[in-house]
Amino acid sequence: MSEPKELKLGAVVITQGTRPVELKALLDSVAAQHGPAVEVAVVANGAPLPELPAGVRGVAVPENLGIPGGRNVGIDLFGPDGRDVDVVLFLDDDGLLPLTDSAEKLREIFAAHPKLGIVSFRIADEEGLTQRRHVPRLRAADPMRAGQVTTFLGGASAVRSEVFATAGQLPAEFFYGHEETDLAWRALDAGWEIVYLPDVVLRHPRTLPSRHATYNHNIARNRVWLARRNLPAVLVPVYLGVWFLLTVARRPSGEALRAWLGGFAAGWREPAGPRRPMRWSTVWRMTRLGRPPVI
Repeated sequence: MSEPKELKLGAVVITQGTRPVELKALLDSVAAQHGPAVEVAVVANGAPLPELPAGVRGVAVPENLGIPGGRNVGIDLFGPDGRDVDVVLFLDDDGLLPLTDSAEKLREIFAAHPKLGIVSFRIADEEGLTQRRHVPRLRAADPMRAGQVTTFLGGASAVRSEVFATAGQLPAEFFYGHEETDLAWRALDAGWEIVYLPDVVLRHPRTLPSRHATYNHNIARNRVWLARRNLPAVLVPVYLGVWFLLTVARRPSGEALRAWLGGFAAGWREPAGPRRPMRWSTVWRMTRLGRPPVI
């Protein structure tokens, strides 16, 4: 009886050319992984392609396609929907893999669980600490607790390439914000599982999401799009009403609130893309996992 083949991993990195030192450190950390080499594809998103090590695929796109659009280009560098590899890793260009057995752990867990579609890594800062927002569950006090979740961290994750074939790629129109949750919900509805695996770590500088100029506008607009695209009609106002109240309760600055309200209105005014509401069985499954799609 022949032994099962080892899963082939490919990593997608998008860059705008502003972090050459960090990009080199990331690529070195990928090359240092134990086991078969992890293939790498670098997408220069609206920037010239930097000098890359031998064997690394690269492409420069003339305009910034945003995070999901750039990652979709990278997926297809491994063939349509990434089919030339078994698993696609998404890695932020200012992160790195500090542990050399991360690729082996990913091969093992994906091989052992055929219905596993997505793995979310633990993000740790320079001091080894994990911010609460980087634990993809509501009960986020213990970042070392592994288990099934309903979303994942975009720049520190691995997705089985079959997920793209069955659930689609990332929503390019989102540009930035909630694109991972949109894919996660579609993957769950297609029958895939998502796991948070804290033993696989991406070291990443401690940052605030608000560092992105369009953060407040995009997260509000994209949350409306997320609901319009994926939720049963009766849950759309419930989900968005909860998030509206939560946002106001957090008492953002006047400028941030105005940007958020503008994005919220744009989410209703602008096309959200194709609507494919999830099944009620998926709603119940997410509820049992601790994250009903109303919060």
